[in-house]
Amino acid sequence: MTEVNYAILNKDLIAALSALVGPGDAFTDQEKKEHYGQDETEDLVFLPELILRPSSVAEVSAIAAFCHTHHIPLTTRGAGTGLSGGALPVKGGVLLSMERFNTILSIDERNLQATVEPGVINYVFQEEVKKVGLFYPPDPASWGSCSLGGNVAHSSGGPKAVKYGTTRDYVLNLEVVLPTGEIIWTGANTLKYSTGYNLTHLMVGSEGTLGIITKIVFRLIPLPQHDLLMLVPFRSAEAACTAVGEVFRAGITPSAMEFMERDAIDWSIRFSGDLNFTIREEWQALLLIEVDGNNPELLMQDCEKIAEVMTANQSEEILFADTAEQKAALWKIRRKVGEAVKSNSVYKEEDTVVPRAELPVLLKGVKAIGKKYGFQSVCYGHAGDGNLHVNIIKGDLSTEVWERELPEGIREIFELCKSLGGTISGEHGIGLVQKDYLPIVFPPKQLDLMRHIKLVFDPHYILNPGKIF
Repeated sequence: MTEVNYAILNKDLIAALSALVGPGDAFTDQEKKEHYGQDETEDLVFLPELILRPSSVAEVSAIAAFCHTHHIPLTTRGAGTGLSGGALPVKGGVLLSMERFNTILSIDERNLQATVEPGVINYVFQEEVKKVGLFYPPDPASWGSCSLGGNVAHSSGGPKAVKYGTTRDYVLNLEVVLPTGEIIWTGANTLKYSTGYNLTHLMVGSEGTLGIITKIVFRLIPLPQHDLLMLVPFRSAEAACTAVGEVFRAGITPSAMEFMERDAIDWSIRFSGDLNFTIREEWQALLLIEVDGNNPELLMQDCEKIAEVMTANQSEEILFADTAEQKAALWKIRRKVGEAVKSNSVYKEEDTVVPRAELPVLLKGVKAIGKKYGFQSVCYGHAGDGNLHVNIIKGDLSTEVWERELPEGIREIFELCKSLGGTISGEHGIGLVQKDYLPIVFPPKQLDLMRHIKLVFDPHYILNPGKIF
Protein backbone atom coordinates (compact mmCIF):
# COMPACT_ATOMS: atom_id res chain seq x y z
CA MET A 1 0.00 0.00 0.00
CA THR A 2 1.52 3.32 -1.05
CA GLU A 3 1.67 6.24 1.35
CA VAL A 4 -1.38 8.52 1.14
CA ASN A 5 -1.16 12.29 1.36
CA TYR A 6 -4.10 13.35 3.51
CA ALA A 7 -5.50 16.86 3.71
CA ILE A 8 -4.85 18.87 6.87
CA LEU A 9 -8.06 20.24 8.30
CA ASN A 10 -7.94 24.01 8.07
CA LYS A 11 -10.64 26.38 9.36
CA ASP A 12 -12.57 26.32 6.08
CA LEU A 13 -12.70 22.49 5.92
CA ILE A 14 -13.68 22.27 9.58
CA ALA A 15 -16.46 24.82 9.04
CA ALA A 16 -17.74 22.99 5.96
CA LEU A 17 -17.76 19.61 7.71
CA SER A 18 -19.34 21.02 10.87
CA ALA A 19 -22.19 22.40 8.79
CA LEU A 20 -23.09 18.83 7.73
CA VAL A 21 -24.34 17.92 11.24
CA GLY A 22 -26.77 19.58 13.61
CA PRO A 23 -25.89 22.44 15.95
CA GLY A 24 -23.86 21.20 18.90
CA ASP A 25 -22.67 18.02 17.18
CA ALA A 26 -19.25 19.17 15.96
CA PHE A 27 -16.35 19.52 18.40
CA THR A 28 -12.74 20.70 18.25
CA ASP A 29 -12.01 21.32 21.95
CA GLN A 30 -9.15 19.48 23.63
CA GLU A 31 -11.31 17.70 26.22
CA LYS A 32 -13.50 16.11 23.55
CA LYS A 33 -10.46 15.21 21.43
CA GLU A 34 -8.88 13.36 24.34
CA HIS A 35 -12.14 11.53 25.12
CA TYR A 36 -12.73 10.38 21.56
CA GLY A 37 -9.03 9.81 20.88
CA GLN A 38 -8.83 6.68 23.04
CA ASP A 39 -10.66 3.43 23.65
CA GLU A 40 -9.90 0.51 26.00
CA THR A 41 -6.71 -0.46 24.17
CA GLU A 42 -3.80 -0.19 26.60
CA ASP A 43 -2.99 3.51 27.21
CA LEU A 44 -3.00 4.63 23.56
CA VAL A 45 -4.29 8.09 22.60
CA PHE A 46 -4.55 9.56 19.08
CA LEU A 47 -6.27 12.93 18.81
CA PRO A 48 -8.69 13.64 15.97
CA GLU A 49 -8.83 17.12 14.48
CA LEU A 50 -12.63 17.21 14.43
CA ILE A 51 -15.37 15.14 16.08
CA LEU A 52 -18.75 14.84 14.34
CA ARG A 53 -21.89 13.22 15.77
CA PRO A 54 -24.32 12.66 12.89
CA SER A 55 -27.96 11.77 13.55
CA SER A 56 -29.11 10.59 10.12
CA VAL A 57 -27.92 8.41 7.27
CA ALA A 58 -28.00 11.46 5.01
CA GLU A 59 -25.54 13.23 7.29
CA VAL A 60 -23.20 10.23 7.34
CA SER A 61 -23.36 10.04 3.56
CA ALA A 62 -22.56 13.74 3.16
CA ILE A 63 -19.61 13.50 5.58
CA ALA A 64 -18.15 10.46 3.82
CA ALA A 65 -18.50 12.05 0.38
CA PHE A 66 -16.84 15.26 1.58
CA CYS A 67 -13.94 13.39 3.17
CA HIS A 68 -13.54 11.26 0.05
CA THR A 69 -13.41 14.31 -2.21
CA HIS A 70 -10.93 16.17 -0.01
CA HIS A 71 -8.79 13.15 1.06
CA ILE A 72 -9.58 13.56 4.76
CA PRO A 73 -9.10 10.59 7.14
CA LEU A 74 -12.43 9.39 8.55
CA THR A 75 -12.53 7.03 11.53
CA THR A 76 -15.84 5.62 12.80
CA ARG A 77 -16.32 5.05 16.52
CA GLY A 78 -18.99 3.19 18.45
CA ALA A 79 -18.91 3.06 22.25
CA GLY A 80 -15.12 3.07 22.57
CA THR A 81 -14.81 -0.33 24.26
CA GLY A 82 -12.47 -1.88 21.67
CA LEU A 83 -9.26 -3.68 22.65
CA SER A 84 -7.28 -3.61 19.39
CA GLY A 85 -7.21 0.13 18.70
CA GLY A 86 -9.73 -0.27 15.89
CA ALA A 87 -11.49 3.05 16.57
CA LEU A 88 -8.41 5.18 17.23
CA PRO A 89 -7.95 8.06 14.73
CA VAL A 90 -4.28 7.34 14.11
CA LYS A 91 -4.15 9.67 11.09
CA GLY A 92 -6.05 12.50 12.77
CA GLY A 93 -8.78 13.89 10.54
CA VAL A 94 -12.44 13.33 11.40
CA LEU A 95 -13.72 11.09 14.19
CA LEU A 96 -17.27 10.01 13.33
CA SER A 97 -19.13 9.06 16.51
CA MET A 98 -22.21 6.89 15.92
CA GLU A 99 -23.55 7.34 19.47
CA ARG A 100 -26.72 9.13 18.29
CA PHE A 101 -27.69 6.10 16.16
CA ASN A 102 -29.14 4.43 19.24
CA THR A 103 -32.66 3.32 18.26
CA ILE A 104 -34.13 -0.17 18.07
CA LEU A 105 -36.16 0.42 14.92
CA SER A 106 -38.27 -2.74 14.95
CA ILE A 107 -38.60 -6.19 16.50
CA ASP A 108 -40.31 -8.54 14.05
CA GLU A 109 -41.77 -11.32 16.19
CA ARG A 110 -43.29 -13.09 13.18
CA ASN A 111 -39.95 -13.56 11.42
CA LEU A 112 -37.69 -13.54 14.51
CA GLN A 113 -35.73 -10.51 13.33
CA ALA A 114 -34.86 -7.05 14.58
CA THR A 115 -33.63 -3.92 12.83
CA VAL A 116 -31.43 -1.65 14.92
CA GLU A 117 -29.09 1.29 14.62
CA PRO A 118 -25.39 0.66 15.35
CA GLY A 119 -25.21 2.80 18.50
CA VAL A 120 -27.63 0.58 20.46
CA ILE A 121 -25.92 -0.98 23.49
CA ASN A 122 -25.73 -4.78 23.41
CA TYR A 123 -27.31 -5.31 26.85
CA VAL A 124 -30.16 -2.89 26.11
CA PHE A 125 -30.97 -4.81 22.93
CA GLN A 126 -30.85 -8.16 24.70
CA GLU A 127 -33.24 -6.98 27.39
CA GLU A 128 -35.72 -5.59 24.86
CA VAL A 129 -35.94 -8.77 22.78
CA LYS A 130 -36.29 -10.86 25.96
CA LYS A 131 -39.49 -8.95 26.73
CA VAL A 132 -41.13 -10.65 23.73
CA GLY A 133 -39.60 -14.07 24.40
CA LEU A 134 -36.70 -13.76 21.93
CA PHE A 135 -32.95 -14.10 22.35
CA TYR A 136 -29.88 -12.44 20.86
CA PRO A 137 -26.97 -14.57 22.14
CA PRO A 138 -23.68 -12.66 21.42
CA ASP A 139 -22.70 -11.20 24.80
CA PRO A 140 -19.17 -9.75 25.05
CA ALA A 141 -17.80 -9.07 28.52
CA SER A 142 -18.44 -5.36 27.89
CA TRP A 143 -22.08 -6.01 26.94
CA GLY A 144 -23.28 -3.34 29.33
CA SER A 145 -21.43 -0.62 27.42
CA CYS A 146 -20.40 -1.89 23.96
CA SER A 147 -22.45 -0.97 20.88
CA LEU A 148 -23.91 -3.36 18.34
CA GLY A 149 -22.14 -1.55 15.49
CA GLY A 150 -18.80 -2.18 17.17
CA ASN A 151 -19.80 -5.80 17.73
CA VAL A 152 -20.50 -6.18 14.01
CA ALA A 153 -17.24 -4.44 13.08
CA HIS A 154 -15.29 -7.06 15.07
CA SER A 155 -17.69 -10.01 14.84
CA SER A 156 -17.67 -10.04 18.63
CA GLY A 157 -18.33 -13.23 20.56
CA GLY A 158 -18.63 -13.70 24.30
CA PRO A 159 -19.43 -16.64 26.60
CA LYS A 160 -22.49 -17.77 24.63
CA ALA A 161 -20.50 -18.18 21.40
CA VAL A 162 -19.55 -21.77 22.26
CA LYS A 163 -23.15 -22.88 21.68
CA TYR A 164 -24.74 -20.09 19.67
CA GLY A 165 -21.96 -18.57 17.57
CA THR A 166 -20.62 -15.04 17.21
CA THR A 167 -22.14 -11.80 15.92
CA ARG A 168 -21.48 -12.92 12.34
CA ASP A 169 -24.00 -15.75 12.74
CA TYR A 170 -26.84 -13.32 13.50
CA VAL A 171 -26.36 -10.55 10.92
CA LEU A 172 -28.77 -10.91 7.99
CA ASN A 173 -28.40 -7.56 6.28
CA LEU A 174 -26.68 -4.21 6.70
CA GLU A 175 -27.29 -0.67 5.53
CA VAL A 176 -23.85 0.75 4.81
CA VAL A 177 -22.53 4.12 3.72
CA LEU A 178 -19.56 3.58 1.46
CA PRO A 179 -16.46 5.79 1.75
CA THR A 180 -17.58 7.58 -1.41
CA GLY A 181 -20.95 8.47 0.12
CA GLU A 182 -23.24 5.97 -1.63
CA ILE A 183 -25.74 4.11 0.54
CA ILE A 184 -26.26 0.37 -0.04
CA TRP A 185 -27.88 -2.68 1.55
CA THR A 186 -25.45 -5.58 1.57
CA GLY A 187 -27.90 -8.48 1.23
CA ALA A 188 -31.47 -9.49 2.11
CA ASN A 189 -33.51 -10.12 5.24
CA THR A 190 -33.55 -13.86 4.60
CA LEU A 191 -32.07 -16.87 6.36
CA LYS A 192 -30.62 -18.17 3.09
CA TYR A 193 -28.56 -16.04 0.71
CA SER A 194 -26.87 -17.28 -2.46
CA THR A 195 -27.13 -14.25 -4.70
CA GLY A 196 -23.70 -13.10 -5.78
CA TYR A 197 -20.87 -12.34 -3.40
CA ASN A 198 -21.96 -12.09 0.23
CA LEU A 199 -21.15 -8.47 1.03
CA THR A 200 -22.82 -8.80 4.43
CA HIS A 201 -20.27 -11.36 5.61
CA LEU A 202 -17.48 -9.30 4.07
CA MET A 203 -18.57 -6.24 6.03
CA VAL A 204 -18.88 -8.13 9.35
CA GLY A 205 -15.44 -8.14 10.96
CA SER A 206 -14.00 -5.55 8.57
CA GLU A 207 -13.34 -3.18 11.49
CA GLY A 208 -14.79 -0.08 9.87
CA THR A 209 -12.33 -0.13 6.96
CA LEU A 210 -14.82 -0.80 4.13
CA GLY A 211 -17.95 1.15 5.05
CA ILE A 212 -19.96 2.84 7.79
CA ILE A 213 -22.78 0.69 9.19
CA THR A 214 -26.00 2.67 9.73
CA LYS A 215 -28.59 -0.11 10.15
CA ILE A 216 -28.34 -3.78 11.16
CA VAL A 217 -30.89 -6.56 10.61
CA PHE A 218 -30.34 -9.32 13.16
CA ARG A 219 -31.66 -12.85 13.27
CA LEU A 220 -33.14 -13.81 16.65
CA ILE A 221 -34.02 -17.14 18.26
CA PRO A 222 -36.54 -18.19 20.94
CA LEU A 223 -35.41 -17.43 24.48
CA PRO A 224 -34.35 -20.53 26.48
CA GLN A 225 -36.49 -20.77 29.59
CA HIS A 226 -34.00 -22.35 32.00
CA ASP A 227 -30.29 -22.39 32.75
CA LEU A 228 -28.01 -24.06 35.28
CA LEU A 229 -24.58 -22.76 36.30
CA MET A 230 -21.69 -24.82 37.70
CA LEU A 231 -18.40 -23.63 39.18
CA VAL A 232 -15.65 -26.23 38.83
CA PRO A 233 -12.32 -25.69 40.68
CA PHE A 234 -9.01 -27.32 39.70
CA ARG A 235 -5.62 -27.55 41.35
CA SER A 236 -4.02 -27.25 37.90
CA ALA A 237 -4.86 -24.74 35.17
CA GLU A 238 -3.73 -27.19 32.49
CA ALA A 239 -6.02 -29.87 33.93
CA ALA A 240 -8.93 -27.43 33.69
CA CYS A 241 -8.13 -26.77 30.03
CA THR A 242 -7.86 -30.50 29.32
CA ALA A 243 -11.29 -31.13 30.84
CA VAL A 244 -12.89 -28.69 28.38
CA GLY A 245 -12.55 -30.87 25.31
CA GLU A 246 -13.72 -33.94 27.20
CA VAL A 247 -17.14 -32.35 27.79
CA PHE A 248 -17.79 -32.01 24.07
CA ARG A 249 -16.53 -35.51 23.38
CA ALA A 250 -19.12 -36.68 25.90
CA GLY A 251 -21.80 -35.25 23.61
CA ILE A 252 -22.67 -32.09 25.56
CA THR A 253 -22.54 -28.52 24.25
CA PRO A 254 -22.76 -26.03 27.14
CA SER A 255 -24.21 -22.58 26.54
CA ALA A 256 -21.06 -21.16 28.16
CA MET A 257 -17.74 -22.58 29.29
CA GLU A 258 -15.37 -20.01 30.74
CA PHE A 259 -11.83 -20.44 32.07
CA MET A 260 -10.11 -18.29 34.71
CA GLU A 261 -6.72 -18.93 36.22
CA ARG A 262 -5.92 -18.02 39.83
CA ASP A 263 -4.62 -14.47 39.35
CA ALA A 264 -7.59 -13.56 37.17
CA ILE A 265 -10.00 -14.76 39.87
CA ASP A 266 -8.21 -13.00 42.74
CA TRP A 267 -7.87 -9.71 40.86
CA SER A 268 -11.51 -9.72 39.76
CA ILE A 269 -12.82 -10.38 43.27
CA ARG A 270 -10.64 -7.61 44.75
CA PHE A 271 -11.66 -5.21 41.98
CA SER A 272 -15.37 -5.87 42.37
CA GLY A 273 -15.14 -5.39 46.12
CA ASP A 274 -18.68 -6.46 47.02
CA LEU A 275 -18.34 -10.16 46.22
CA ASN A 276 -18.47 -12.49 49.22
CA PHE A 277 -16.66 -15.40 47.62
CA THR A 278 -13.83 -17.48 49.03
CA ILE A 279 -11.21 -19.09 46.81
CA ARG A 280 -9.44 -21.97 48.46
CA GLU A 281 -5.68 -21.80 48.51
CA GLU A 282 -5.23 -24.98 46.47
CA TRP A 283 -7.49 -23.84 43.61
CA GLN A 284 -5.42 -22.68 40.64
CA ALA A 285 -8.17 -22.38 38.03
CA LEU A 286 -11.93 -22.35 37.66
CA LEU A 287 -14.28 -23.40 34.91
CA LEU A 288 -17.63 -21.62 34.83
CA ILE A 289 -20.03 -23.90 32.93
CA GLU A 290 -23.61 -23.07 31.97
CA VAL A 291 -26.23 -25.18 30.24
CA ASP A 292 -29.54 -23.79 28.99
CA GLY A 293 -32.74 -25.01 27.37
CA ASN A 294 -36.42 -25.60 28.01
CA ASN A 295 -36.40 -28.92 29.88
CA PRO A 296 -35.01 -28.71 33.45
CA GLU A 297 -34.70 -32.49 33.75
CA LEU A 298 -32.56 -32.77 30.62
CA LEU A 299 -30.41 -29.87 31.80
CA MET A 300 -29.81 -31.62 35.13
CA GLN A 301 -28.83 -34.77 33.25
CA ASP A 302 -26.31 -32.72 31.24
CA CYS A 303 -24.89 -31.31 34.47
CA GLU A 304 -24.52 -34.80 35.90
CA LYS A 305 -22.59 -35.90 32.81
CA ILE A 306 -20.43 -32.80 32.98
CA ALA A 307 -19.72 -33.49 36.66
CA GLU A 308 -18.59 -37.02 35.79
CA VAL A 309 -16.22 -35.63 33.16
CA MET A 310 -14.85 -33.01 35.55
CA THR A 311 -14.25 -35.55 38.32
CA ALA A 312 -12.47 -37.86 35.88
CA ASN A 313 -10.18 -34.93 35.04
CA GLN A 314 -9.15 -34.23 38.64
CA SER A 315 -11.53 -31.41 39.51
CA GLU A 316 -12.23 -30.41 43.07
CA GLU A 317 -15.72 -30.32 44.59
CA ILE A 318 -18.20 -28.93 42.05
CA LEU A 319 -20.39 -26.02 43.16
CA PHE A 320 -23.84 -25.12 41.80
CA ALA A 321 -25.35 -21.63 41.75
CA ASP A 322 -28.74 -22.17 43.38
CA THR A 323 -30.23 -18.70 42.99
CA ALA A 324 -30.30 -15.89 40.45
CA GLU A 325 -28.20 -13.81 42.83
CA GLN A 326 -25.50 -16.50 43.02
CA LYS A 327 -25.46 -16.81 39.23
CA ALA A 328 -25.10 -13.06 38.86
CA ALA A 329 -22.24 -13.00 41.38
CA LEU A 330 -20.31 -15.73 39.55
CA TRP A 331 -20.81 -14.08 36.17
CA LYS A 332 -19.68 -10.77 37.66
CA ILE A 333 -16.35 -12.34 38.59
CA ARG A 334 -15.84 -13.45 35.01
CA ARG A 335 -17.03 -10.28 33.32
CA LYS A 336 -14.93 -7.99 35.54
CA VAL A 337 -11.59 -9.71 34.91
CA GLY A 338 -10.56 -7.39 32.08
CA GLU A 339 -11.29 -4.25 34.09
CA ALA A 340 -9.53 -5.73 37.10
CA VAL A 341 -6.35 -6.41 35.13
CA LYS A 342 -6.35 -2.91 33.68
CA SER A 343 -6.76 -1.39 37.15
CA ASN A 344 -3.68 -3.26 38.43
CA SER A 345 -1.07 -2.48 35.81
CA VAL A 346 -0.23 -1.35 32.31
CA TYR A 347 -0.93 -4.38 30.19
CA LYS A 348 -1.34 -5.81 26.70
CA GLU A 349 -4.20 -8.17 25.94
CA GLU A 350 -3.70 -10.80 23.26
CA ASP A 351 -6.83 -12.48 21.89
CA THR A 352 -5.51 -15.94 21.01
CA VAL A 353 -7.66 -18.77 19.68
CA VAL A 354 -6.88 -22.41 18.88
CA PRO A 355 -8.91 -25.60 18.36
CA ARG A 356 -10.25 -26.30 21.86
CA ALA A 357 -8.34 -29.57 22.33
CA GLU A 358 -5.09 -27.59 21.95
CA LEU A 359 -5.94 -25.20 24.78
CA PRO A 360 -3.70 -26.95 27.37
CA VAL A 361 -0.75 -26.78 24.95
CA LEU A 362 -1.39 -23.09 24.31
CA LEU A 363 -1.60 -22.25 28.03
CA LYS A 364 1.58 -24.17 28.80
CA GLY A 365 3.36 -22.46 25.90
CA VAL A 366 2.24 -18.99 26.99
CA LYS A 367 3.65 -19.57 30.47
CA ALA A 368 6.94 -20.86 29.03
CA ILE A 369 7.26 -17.84 26.74
CA GLY A 370 6.50 -15.56 29.68
CA LYS A 371 9.28 -17.18 31.68
CA LYS A 372 11.68 -16.77 28.75
CA TYR A 373 10.95 -13.04 28.36
CA GLY A 374 10.37 -12.27 32.03
CA PHE A 375 6.72 -11.25 31.93
CA GLN A 376 3.71 -12.29 34.01
CA SER A 377 0.55 -13.29 32.18
CA VAL A 378 -3.01 -13.48 33.49
CA CYS A 379 -5.07 -15.84 31.36
CA TYR A 380 -8.82 -16.31 31.10
CA GLY A 381 -11.36 -16.62 28.34
CA HIS A 382 -13.89 -18.63 26.42
CA ALA A 383 -12.48 -22.10 26.91
CA GLY A 384 -15.36 -23.80 25.14
CA ASP A 385 -14.32 -22.36 21.79
CA GLY A 386 -10.56 -22.28 22.42
CA ASN A 387 -10.41 -18.50 22.83
CA LEU A 388 -7.81 -17.61 25.49
CA HIS A 389 -7.29 -13.97 26.47
CA VAL A 390 -3.64 -13.54 27.46
CA ASN A 391 -3.09 -10.40 29.53
CA ILE A 392 0.60 -9.53 29.67
CA ILE A 393 1.40 -7.45 32.75
CA LYS A 394 4.05 -4.72 32.62
CA GLY A 395 4.62 -4.79 36.38
CA ASP A 396 8.29 -4.10 37.05
CA LEU A 397 9.45 -4.56 33.45
CA SER A 398 11.57 -1.68 32.20
CA THR A 399 10.26 0.50 29.39
CA GLU A 400 13.04 -0.80 27.13
CA VAL A 401 12.06 -4.43 27.70
CA TRP A 402 8.37 -3.59 27.35
CA GLU A 403 8.82 -1.78 24.04
CA ARG A 404 11.69 -3.71 22.43
CA GLU A 405 11.74 -7.27 23.74
CA LEU A 406 8.10 -7.95 24.55
CA PRO A 407 6.94 -7.78 20.89
CA GLU A 408 9.17 -10.77 20.18
CA GLY A 409 7.52 -12.68 23.01
CA ILE A 410 4.09 -11.82 21.61
CA ARG A 411 5.26 -12.97 18.19
CA GLU A 412 6.23 -16.33 19.69
CA ILE A 413 2.77 -16.66 21.26
CA PHE A 414 1.12 -16.00 17.90
CA GLU A 415 3.46 -18.39 16.10
CA LEU A 416 2.47 -21.03 18.64
CA CYS A 417 -1.22 -20.32 17.92
CA LYS A 418 -0.59 -20.73 14.20
CA SER A 419 1.32 -23.99 14.72
CA LEU A 420 -1.62 -25.37 16.70
CA GLY A 421 -4.07 -24.60 13.91
CA GLY A 422 -5.28 -21.35 15.47
CA THR A 423 -5.02 -17.66 14.74
CA ILE A 424 -4.15 -14.35 16.40
CA SER A 425 -7.61 -12.95 17.13
CA GLY A 426 -10.89 -14.65 17.91
CA GLU A 427 -13.09 -11.61 18.61
CA HIS A 428 -11.09 -8.44 19.31
CA GLY A 429 -9.91 -7.83 15.76
CA ILE A 430 -6.56 -6.76 14.31
CA GLY A 431 -7.00 -2.98 14.41
CA LEU A 432 -3.83 -1.08 15.16
CA VAL A 433 -1.95 -3.16 17.72
CA GLN A 434 -1.96 -6.54 15.96
CA LYS A 435 -1.39 -5.53 12.33
CA ASP A 436 2.36 -6.15 12.40
CA TYR A 437 1.66 -9.79 13.29
CA LEU A 438 -0.81 -10.49 10.49
CA PRO A 439 1.88 -12.03 8.19
CA ILE A 440 2.25 -14.82 10.76
CA VAL A 441 -1.15 -16.22 9.75
CA PHE A 442 -1.53 -15.01 6.14
CA PRO A 443 0.85 -15.48 3.19
CA PRO A 444 1.65 -12.45 0.98
CA LYS A 445 -0.91 -13.37 -1.69
CA GLN A 446 -3.77 -13.48 0.80
CA LEU A 447 -2.78 -10.13 2.29
CA ASP A 448 -2.53 -8.70 -1.21
CA LEU A 449 -6.09 -9.84 -1.98
CA MET A 450 -7.34 -8.14 1.18
CA ARG A 451 -5.56 -4.90 0.32
CA HIS A 452 -7.15 -4.90 -3.13
CA ILE A 453 -10.60 -5.44 -1.61
CA LYS A 454 -9.93 -2.42 0.62
CA LEU A 455 -9.04 -0.28 -2.40
CA VAL A 456 -12.14 -1.32 -4.35
CA PHE A 457 -14.32 0.00 -1.54
CA ASP A 458 -12.10 2.90 -0.50
CA PRO A 459 -9.92 4.10 -3.41
CA HIS A 460 -8.62 7.14 -1.49
CA TYR A 461 -7.92 5.07 1.62
CA ILE A 462 -9.75 7.51 3.89
CA LEU A 463 -11.83 5.13 5.99
CA ASN A 464 -10.21 4.07 9.27
CA PRO A 465 -6.69 4.36 7.81
CA GLY A 466 -3.74 2.70 9.49
CA LYS A 467 -5.71 -0.37 10.59
CA ILE A 468 -5.28 -4.07 9.78
CA PHE A 469 -2.62 -3.48 7.09
